[in-house]
Amino acid sequence: MFLELIAVIFAGIAAAGVVMLLGKTMGGRLPRWLAPVAAGLAMIAATIASEYGWYPRTAAALPEGLVIADTVENQSFYRPWTYAVPYVDRFTALDTATMKTHADHPQIYLGELYFFGRWAPVSKLPVWLDCGSGRRALAAGDTGFAGGLPENLDWVGGGGDDPILATACGG
Repeated sequence: MFLELIAVIFAGIAAAGVVMLLGKTMGGRLPRWLAPVAAGLAMIAATIASEYGWYPRTAAALPEGLVIADTVENQSFYRPWTYAVPYVDRFTALDTATMKTHADHPQIYLGELYFFGRWAPVSKLPVWLDCGSGRRALAAGDTGFAGGLPENLDWVGGGGDDPILATACGG
């Protein structure tokens, strides 16, 4: 966040400097108010570029096996351009490389979900994914096993439109 603030400040200084230099070369024919306006517009443009560039940069830097399962787009009244083109400020990734299954129940997986946020630290949660029944549950500390199946879980029926189950189950 601090580096982005520095980048925005430098964008404003650079734009004001270019306008002032252009005014000098034109013999002072540019209005004096143009430099601060250009600085402000450059700072807004740098902020917008940073907001819209966060998700592609972060997604491209994910290690192999971490697959993006779901994204959350943001629209804000104080950012009116987001109504035309919303930007992704959070997403969920599933670690498909380390998913585990039981030999007797190959349709049930234990995986790790990673939650990424624009200004939030990355968090990780273990999750049970039942591809046979189309449901999922967060792994709890009191989870037991009966015949290889997890019990004492709060299952959530995801149905056919659950992006996490679709990523895990390949459908």
